[in-house]
Amino acid sequence: MVFKEQYAEIQAIARTIFANPELGYKEYKTKQTVVDFLKKVNPQIELEEFSKTGLKTKLTSDKPFTIAFIAELDAVYAPSHRWADKQTGAAHNCGHYTQVAIALALYNYFIQTEAYQQYDFNLAFIFVPAEEYLDLAFRDELLARGEISYYGGKPEAMKLGVFDDIDAGICVHSMGGEFPERTIEVNCDLAGFLYKKYTFHGKAAHAGFDPFSAKNAYSMSTLFNVALGLSRQQLKDSEMVRINPIVMESDMTTNVIPNQITVGSDLRTQSVDYMKEAAIKMDDAAKGSAIALQGEVSIKTQMGYLPFIQDRYLTEFVVQAFENNQEIKAIKKDTPISAAGDIGDLSYLFPCIQIGYSGFTGTIHGDDFIDIDPEYIFEIFPRFLVRVFDEMNGNINQNKLYKRTYEDYETLIQSINE
Repeated sequence: MVFKEQYAEIQAIARTIFANPELGYKEYKTKQTVVDFLKKVNPQIELEEFSKTGLKTKLTSDKPFTIAFIAELDAVYAPSHRWADKQTGAAHNCGHYTQVAIALALYNYFIQTEAYQQYDFNLAFIFVPAEEYLDLAFRDELLARGEISYYGGKPEAMKLGVFDDIDAGICVHSMGGEFPERTIEVNCDLAGFLYKKYTFHGKAAHAGFDPFSAKNAYSMSTLFNVALGLSRQQLKDSEMVRINPIVMESDMTTNVIPNQITVGSDLRTQSVDYMKEAAIKMDDAAKGSAIALQGEVSIKTQMGYLPFIQDRYLTEFVVQAFENNQEIKAIKKDTPISAAGDIGDLSYLFPCIQIGYSGFTGTIHGDDFIDIDPEYIFEIFPRFLVRVFDEMNGNINQNKLYKRTYEDYETLIQSINE
């Protein structure tokens, strides 16, 4: 009954967050909304704050194994979204506002029922900022001031030790598009990505009087784009590679041969090893294009997020809970996509799963994205998640899990950036 009784309040909180979207490391209103609810539900709560707006709390700490339920606080930069903040351009068209509300619904349930006392694992709730990889100029300022070390909120929290005492992670995420039945999704692996900047250097000259003395940087970048296009057939289909080059900076005018142009592109793959291989191919294409027209190219690599391979063992408990439930009718399985998230970085430390849930209309990150089945999202789905925890209770074989350190993660990231 708890989920039915709290439904109206949880939905209202979701609407408040939706109406006040905030970009990463700026989620102050959202943080306060979360804090107010948690303290009302549990006046004795102990909250750990991190990364400006992040929050962590644990229901118990005395058991040898800890599972974290993780929610993301930030919105997307989407000024054309129907309900975007007119001042900042932020909009909740990725569904994070529902994640937060679902986490609060679960927390209140466990406080009211004390069901967590029966679990053989500790349960933590972690609200993380800055999942979306955007607003980079602002984050560059934070980096320059030493206030953060990573663009993504989860890697930043990893560095700060927020996840040091966590052994497994559960996230949830909205599913784009409308579904004929209430649906969950499991084993939806995500791509990892790099961000590459190629600055082509040539030689300027008068475009009409003396183009013969010039070295055209724009032509080098054009040749580079052609090379990338022709290389597509040499990239593995199974890796779902995505390359999206754009012109970022140029000093071009119509009567001067351009001597510099910067092309930026992401590179998305399903595995770290192939990310490294594809990056070499991109770099070679850029170098060859510059050499072909007697120019040069400088290359900068910026790490995005690691690929996310959902933990198949932990997913078994979700599938079991689905098979034992009567309210959710459909399940999607094993549908990898080329979208990315910093849950991939976190899953390098320990096993993680991300359960998808329907109840929305429109395209994720699109101008029309919004929930249309609040009863499912804020009442039925959280109740299902309790079933997942119940299935895990007493049944997790820790020998099937893994644990790495932040230092291990840092070594891996450095190897990719080389």
